[in-house]
Amino acid sequence: MPHDPYEDVARSDLILRDQLAASRTVLANERTMLAYVRTALSLLIAGAAVVKFSQTWSIQLLGWALMPVGVAVLLIGLVRYRKTKAHIEQIGALDADGGG
Repeated sequence: MPHDPYEDVARSDLILRDQLAASRTVLANERTMLAYVRTALSLLIAGAAVVKFSQTWSIQLLGWALMPVGVAVLLIGLVRYRKTKAHIEQIGALDADGGG
């Protein structure tokens, strides 16, 4: 586990810059999750459009392949979001306990 530079500092002793950095980290994690959702929706919609408007079976097969890829991207994004959120909360709990 990487060294936490704030392990000897209580959460209440953090300066404003550090509190804002923690908030930016949480917001970046949420923004990344939204990017995964946007990508997954794009893949699902593109797959459905290709299936609906394609005349050849080979192109329709591509459309059918895009849809599970979209679901997979959504699941990967959700797992990464939850792991990162748990890690952020763990670091926050360590800081709130004074580093230990």
